[in-house]
Amino acid sequence: MSLHTQPPRGVLLDVDGTLLDSNEQHARAWADALAERGTLVPPATLRGLIGKGGDKILAQVARIDDQSPEGREISARRQVIFRRRYLETCAPFPGARALLVRMLADGLTLAVATSSNEEDLGALLRAAGVHDLIGRAATSDDAERSKPDPDIVVSAARRTGLPPHLLVMLGDTPYDVEAAARSGIRAVALRCGGWDDSALGGAVAIYDDPRELLQSYEHSPFGASRLDASARTLRRARR
Repeated sequence: MSLHTQPPRGVLLDVDGTLLDSNEQHARAWADALAERGTLVPPATLRGLIGKGGDKILAQVARIDDQSPEGREISARRQVIFRRRYLETCAPFPGARALLVRMLADGLTLAVATSSNEEDLGALLRAAGVHDLIGRAATSDDAERSKPDPDIVVSAARRTGLPPHLLVMLGDTPYDVEAAARSGIRAVALRCGGWDDSALGGAVAIYDDPRELLQSYEHSPFGASRLDASARTLRRARR
């Protein structure tokens, strides 16, 4: 068995667009915050950038350094707008919690790898209904560069204590897939974030949403983890 086909023992989870239907809301919050500063960017343009962090979004659409006073003000305002106007309209994707419960039951270690910041993450996980299931996380606060740079994924992987070949990244954007590949980690992608198969082509498997992945779990890249965990338990019992 090659390193790239070994059953995973840990999962790195994106949140927005993967567990929580929130990509459109994030795009609108960015558009609103930029508009208040006189920069008009259609939400549809920003929609294709969600999954990257504010460092890349501001640079790409407005040529603003996110660490500049202006960049910090826009980012802070975006956060306030998202929470006040849009967070309550975000809902978990079907099967999101049940999928994570299944993964935990199979002995998989879960860690978040998100371009959101630490302050936003708690609210997002609560909105997704999974805040009590995940104890490890790496956010934009833990990395110099956001996805598709590998920094956040590498940081999340370290929190699991597992080597890259025993991890799988679960995400919804090409930025998740690229960041995982640059970290030496396999990616499984979900279409529910709004991207099609051609954009997610670097993933080892693609599903519509968490519910479809759960329904196909036994035949998915995660399915072998249960058998692998049982085998490891049996080996320990025989010692």
